[in-house]
Parts: sequence; C-alpha cells; structure tokens
Amino acid sequence: MSEVSTERVSSFDGVELAVHRIGEGRPVVLLHGLFSSAEMNWIRFGHAAKLAEAGFEAIMPDLRAHGRSAAPYDPQAYPPGVLAKDAATLVEALGLGDYDLVGFSLGARTAARAVIEGLRPRKLVLAGMGLEGLAGWNRRAGFFIDAIDRFDEIRHGDPAFYAVSFMKTMKVDREAARLLLQAIDDTSIEELAAIAMPTMVLCGTEDDDNGSAERLAAALPHARHVAIPGTHMGSVTEGALGDALVEFCNG
Repeated sequence: MSEVSTERVSSFDGVELAVHRIGEGRPVVLLHGLFSSAEMNWIRFGHAAKLAEAGFEAIMPDLRAHGRSAAPYDPQAYPPGVLAKDAATLVEALGLGDYDLVGFSLGARTAARAVIEGLRPRKLVLAGMGLEGLAGWNRRAGFFIDAIDRFDEIRHGDPAFYAVSFMKTMKVDREAARLLLQAIDDTSIEELAAIAMPTMVLCGTEDDDNGSAERLAAALPHARHVAIPGTHMGSVTEGALGDALVEFCNG
C-alpha cells in the first residue's frame, strides 16, 4: 500500500491548500467536515486506504482555515462561496476529468454548491448531510459562530459543548473559522435540481445534526439514501463509511 503524500495547491486567490493523496486510479476527491481535517475524516479511520486498495486515488484537501491549509485573517480571503471556489480550483489545477466527489457535513455542503456552480463529477456522495443542513445552513452556521464567540464560557450541558470540545481537540483557529462561517450561504431546494449525476446520501442512523437524509435524497434527481451505523461524529469512525464509498464508486 502506498503512503499518503502531501502537496500544496494555490487556490483562485493565492491562498495555499494542503492536499493529501494516496493510491492510483480514478480520482475520488474527498472534502472533510467543519473543524475537522483530511487526516481526521478520511485517513485516521482507514477510509482513504480502502479506496486506494480498491483501485482509486483518494485526493483529500484540507479546507481553507482547516488542517494544514492556510488560515488567513483577512476578511477578503473569505468571499461568498469560497469553499466551492476552492474545490473548483483544485479540480482544475490537478487536471481532473473523470472523478468522483465526496463530502462529509460541511464538505457535503461544499460539494453540493460546487456542483450547482458547475463541477461535473461522475458520481457524488453527500455524507453526514440532510435537507435542512443545506436549505437551513445560515441557522446552523449561527450555532457555530455562537460557539466560537462563547468558547471560553461553555460548560458541559451547553448545546455547544461538543462543538467546542472538538475545536479544542483539533486546535481550530477560531478567528479564521469564524470568517469562513460567514462566507457560507443557504442552498435552496430549487437549486438541488442541478445535481443530476448519480448521488449517494450517506448518513449515520443516529445522525440528524443536519436534518433529514431521506428528505435530501428525495429532493435530488438521481439520489439514494444509504444508512450506516453511528451519530454524526461517530459515523466517521465506522468502517462502514469507507465500505459504502468503495461500493458506490465501484458501481
């Protein structure tokens, strides 16, 4: 099995993104969740390795303001739709043609926006995401901005406790993360009609953090809902996540 390699790609505005790669074959671009990283979402629990073993190349950027990518403090570095622009730049910079696109949570929201705005992967996976997490993103972003603002005062029992705990674990740059959250807008149900490629809505059986995965699948032209064990955070640790990705991309 090949090792994970890391390179840096300059995005549309010169901000540098760390991109991690493993395997050879048809590319699968994987976008991680909020406050996470490629390492936490895709590498640590073996999902990228499973894709590589199945004959794919897993391409895993750290999102802007996450992981080993740049986290600028200039508000101009966070224009509306910045993450979808980063994804499109990455696909172009790496010369990807026949590829699949996978996103988890914020990564799923980014993948959906990128497709709506013009990317055309062969297949799409929206993981850890429900309909309300797209159409009601502004409310969800407000929850996380509040968690950042009250970071030092939040205690166990507060609804934001686990978000703050994860930020601490991941050593999140809160100033940059707050700027990024303000750059993300809602996606309307009508816009979802642009997502015409085969799509898997992949969600933990105990995950309703971003609303209903079943309703999201029903709102998409060519989607099916697949359930795996776990909560929103817990599903990332389940081998079933990597197995489902391999099966879908192989289909």
